[in-house]
Amino acid sequence: MMLMAKSLTLRDIPEDVLATIRVRAAAAGMSVQQYSLQQLTAAARVPTNAEVAERLRSQAAERAAAGDTEPSVDDILQAIKEGRE
Repeated sequence: MMLMAKSLTLRDIPEDVLATIRVRAAAAGMSVQQYSLQQLTAAARVPTNAEVAERLRSQAAERAAAGDTEPSVDDILQAIKEGRE
């Protein structure tokens, strides 16, 4: 299945923010659109605290159902790592 790209229009961007984006895009050798898409994509891939908490609740429920009620140190470290990626 091929996913179709969608468009997004941003309005009312403060001048100083747009100027910073332009400078950073130029420094990266990218267009403003390419740079903005890269930044937006990176931001969207970082889970929110609520998403991490929900994942932990779900994993805890799965462990409880399997008879294991305490997360291991490795489970905790993995959750922290995933939250930072």
